[in-house]
Amino acid sequence: MSNSRPNIGVTGPDKGGRAAWWFARFAVFLHGGRAIHIYPQKGLPDEDIHGLIIGGGADINPERYGAEEVRELFMKDEKVSSVRNFFNYLLTILFFPFIYFLRKILSASSADIDNNRDELEFGLIKQAVDKKIPILGICRGAQLLNIHFGGTLEQDITSYYTEVPRVHSVWPKKRVEVDENSMLYDILTFRKVWVNALHHQAVDELGKNLAVVAKEENGIVQAIEHTDRDFILGVQWHPEYMPQIPAQRRIFEQLVTEARARMKK
Repeated sequence: MSNSRPNIGVTGPDKGGRAAWWFARFAVFLHGGRAIHIYPQKGLPDEDIHGLIIGGGADINPERYGAEEVRELFMKDEKVSSVRNFFNYLLTILFFPFIYFLRKILSASSADIDNNRDELEFGLIKQAVDKKIPILGICRGAQLLNIHFGGTLEQDITSYYTEVPRVHSVWPKKRVEVDENSMLYDILTFRKVWVNALHHQAVDELGKNLAVVAKEENGIVQAIEHTDRDFILGVQWHPEYMPQIPAQRRIFEQLVTEARARMKK
């Protein structure tokens, strides 16, 4: 029955972002949830929300964390080792043209600041935290979580890639190491995972009661989680674009599981 599915709010921009919405919606549906699209022009949904996904997109206004805007020279470098698991690699090859095409035609530029979206999503995060609703932050969403809890961002990560190539790809071509004592590790069940990379900013100073639970070799933060709450998780990558990888699907599965448990209370 449809009413047995927990409602998962999925945020996005007014323009663009359709590919991310479709893939997140599929991931939520696949694991028994009902995705509800939330964006500034639409405003807050009428339905009760049992789980929240803060999606990727525009840069967050640096005034939100007490900084001035820094313009970077955005580099794109695709030279990095391929995925080792052949089966996942083969599926990635099959999925990639479809995902890449959808992102190109349906996504807006993510570099510009979107103050209306900032306002909406910070409000949603506050409500979700107050009501103990599980939260998944994706890319920008992970950064928003960090700022909400008092952290800051590194606006220009170019300097971290002087010795290793900087990856910018929807492919899972970047390897990150996961803390074995984290909720994220319990979900993924792997200490080292391959992820995609579509960001040009990252977590800098960590927010209150947050822990870094995944990093790149060069120290760039790739995932954070709350230390005192059951499910407040932020990942710098886009798991919705990797449905071919079971470990990435489990992130959405756990979110829906947590949301369903809350729905029954």
